Amino acid sequence: MASDSASVLSPLPSRRSSVLLLLRLEGLAVAAVSAALYARTGASWWLFAALWLLPDLSMLGYFAGPCWGARCYNAIHSYVAPLALFLSALLLHASGLFPVALIWVNHIGVDRLLGYGLKYADGFGYTHLGMRGSSKHSAITPHQA
Repeated sequence: MASDSASVLSPLPSRRSSVLLLLRLEGLAVAAVSAALYARTGASWWLFAALWLLPDLSMLGYFAGPCWGARCYNAIHSYVAPLALFLSALLLHASGLFPVALIWVNHIGVDRLLGYGLKYADGFGYTHLGMRGSSKHSAITPHQA
């Protein structure tokens, strides 16, 4: 009985859900707006290219295990930290931080668009947007139970 309720309460959404489409479209909108705002800052596109993959260094947390990896990845791949950077830039009158915050937000938006969501401690492939990679083939979803 417990396994039946666990499969029904699975955090993994159905692939047919319109929620997944909306979350990906939201990622597209965030990526487009952040890129347009970045263009208005006049900052170098070389800076954009150089810093764009920097948030993915958070995956190094997976060397400490899936739980720590998910925590590190999620801390860097949520909108909270770049928003805090943006607000800090406003309060400190540090306009040089605005482009960095926009690059960070753009990275997160593109990740969401591509289906890379926030991670669960079960492993890198378990995300709030569904299964990614080889984890797709080994997991049982509520529709398979």
